[in-house]
Amino acid sequence: MTKNNRNSISFLFKLIAGLFVLVGMFAISMILGAADATIKDVWQALTSNAVGEKILIIRELRLPREIAAIFVGAALAVSGAIMQGITRNSLADPGLLGLTAGANAALAFTIAFIPSANYFTIMIACFIGAAIGSLMVFGIGAMKKGGFSPLRLVLAGASVSAFLYAISEGIGLYFKISKDVSMWTAGGLSGTTWGQLQLLAPVITLGVLISLVLSRQLTILSLNEEVAVGLGQKTTLIKAILIIVNVILAGAAVALVGNIAFIGLMIPHVVRAIVGTDYRFIIPMSAITGAVFMLFADTLGRIINAPYETPMAAIVAMLGLPFFLVIVRKGGKAFS
Repeated sequence: MTKNNRNSISFLFKLIAGLFVLVGMFAISMILGAADATIKDVWQALTSNAVGEKILIIRELRLPREIAAIFVGAALAVSGAIMQGITRNSLADPGLLGLTAGANAALAFTIAFIPSANYFTIMIACFIGAAIGSLMVFGIGAMKKGGFSPLRLVLAGASVSAFLYAISEGIGLYFKISKDVSMWTAGGLSGTTWGQLQLLAPVITLGVLISLVLSRQLTILSLNEEVAVGLGQKTTLIKAILIIVNVILAGAAVALVGNIAFIGLMIPHVVRAIVGTDYRFIIPMSAITGAVFMLFADTLGRIINAPYETPMAAIVAMLGLPFFLVIVRKGGKAFS
């Protein structure tokens, strides 16, 4: 048996184990909350037309919310993995490189100037904002000779993100819509509807599928761009497609839950410690692990101070900041 075959079989077992963990975490998230349910309640809500207070809560409130957590976690984790691959920067993250800040600024503009905007318009605005934010960061990072050094990208990302967040806050204060903007940017899944999922789930699914198709090329890019060119890869085209996928994934996530930082940074590092550096393995495992983490964070936010909700963004930040500091201290190799 060749080494590649052994790696594939080993990854298959890890993938199956990850799916089992995902199913288990989904079940826990459906049961726990301000109104605790039983496994029987969850089963009836999913498989029958039974009615009842708990069943309706599960079916109409909790189920779309947890499905949204799965898609958003997968989107942010895959987006982070792609960014770390194409920039060869272990600190790359949608939240640290301008995408989520750009989407937030576009969201504030839309609420201020198009108050009657429907959810589809807000989603498109978030995509455009994410694209503008990323272009600003990459543009500043490429201004100096030497290209995208990890430090330069992080500094550019921090500066651009601070600028765009300031714009978002300024719009909120000037137009007296701070409360509306905060409801989006606080980072949470409360109030997620089936209509929102119907719009965003296909978009996120498409983005993840495209990243899977290009995962082999991403692996080569992440190692050495000169080697990729030598092997005949159209590196500019591949990077452009992957950046567009990044914008789609980050924009969709912000449109659904607002600003959630650190997931795109943490999850790829953890996944590389499990499956190695091949992005054919990293992308699908990141999607699963990101979904599990988002379900965990949402569930913790609902039960830690029930019946009140703790903002999920705060929980993720408390877990993510120490992780980020460890990564910086270890030079990006703490979990790789």
